Amino acid sequence: MKDIMLVHIFGLDRRGLTAEFAGLLAGYGVDILDIGQAVIHDALTLGMLIRVPDNAQPAAVVKDLLYAAHAMGISCKFSPVGSKEYTAWVAAAGKPRFIVSLLGRTISAAQVAAVAKVLAANGLNIQSVSRVTGRPGLTEADSGRPACIEFSVRGAPADIHAMRKDFLGIAAKLGVDIALQEDNAFRRNRRLVAFDMDSTLIRVEVIDELAKAWGVGEQVAAYTSAAMRGELDFRQSLARRLALLKGFPVEKLSAIASHIPLNDGAEKLVRNLKRFGYKTAVISGGFTFFGERLQEKLSLDYVYANTLKIQDGALTGEVEGEIVDAKRKAELLKSLALRENISLLQTIAVGDGANDLPMLNLAGLGIAFRAKPVVKEGAGHAISTLGLDAILYLLGFRDRDIE
Repeated sequence: MKDIMLVHIFGLDRRGLTAEFAGLLAGYGVDILDIGQAVIHDALTLGMLIRVPDNAQPAAVVKDLLYAAHAMGISCKFSPVGSKEYTAWVAAAGKPRFIVSLLGRTISAAQVAAVAKVLAANGLNIQSVSRVTGRPGLTEADSGRPACIEFSVRGAPADIHAMRKDFLGIAAKLGVDIALQEDNAFRRNRRLVAFDMDSTLIRVEVIDELAKAWGVGEQVAAYTSAAMRGELDFRQSLARRLALLKGFPVEKLSAIASHIPLNDGAEKLVRNLKRFGYKTAVISGGFTFFGERLQEKLSLDYVYANTLKIQDGALTGEVEGEIVDAKRKAELLKSLALRENISLLQTIAVGDGANDLPMLNLAGLGIAFRAKPVVKEGAGHAISTLGLDAILYLLGFRDRDIE
């Protein structure tokens, strides 16, 4: 077997450094089996796994590289790699890969240490770490900017559900969000994002807003909270709440719709999804009257929700047609994937309530947004510290890509 060695170059970064060293190796006909480079605050680390051909002398290669490093004022180290070690390294390429995203307002050493400890305990090896967001400033104005770093890891965890639970515990304790995704072709090729509407794309529950205007706010809010926690069947909850709204004047719906606030980052997220060619949909247990206005405002592609039944200019306290409940949400996501001719693994679903869980679990990436604990645990991925636009980081986009 030809001589294999690991070359480790480190020091102050300078233009043309990689070209210089690669050029020296080219003169000996060297093969580069692997290469990696990182620069942090002008400090460079460059690693190359090289194979020296039979007609070249390894000692001569080392001598020339050391001379070049000295002339540039940097350091260079060499480690021989045996055939067994190299074969084991090649075999490791078949292990599963994952991306772990750490998101927050700041990234602390305690957060990184906690994540790394869980990864090590589950037999996962960190291959690389990179910052997805831009360089943080030092002023007060910069303190509200999001921060995200990615760990690229390799290995097969014994219990991925237990690992996700550990990450949720760290997230709650340290005020950060942690997402674990399999690093595959689908992760980089999502095509459709389906949102719940109430408390997801918008900041409120529409039915609660209607109830406040009708003077039955407390009664309806109690049913809403029970349904969100999964303590009450959605269909039962919807029927009880709508019954309290019987007689509500239709003419007041538009005024309420005009004052409903979007959730943090909603416009930025949808605008960028459209830029990159994603299809967007609302699949909601809320109402089409409000969903269609949201569709117009955000240029969403699809809206599926419940249609309020109206008679003599007032709500009857019922809905028309099939109720969009938890089961129906999952069915609608399936049908949209078929309509768009994509795999379910290319879909993303975002929601906050228990009735969103079937849809979140069916999608290739299910995200619980500012959700109750039971929904966070069931969804596998959760965002609580940042706005909806943080989803762009989970899709692999960096600050420089985002408008």
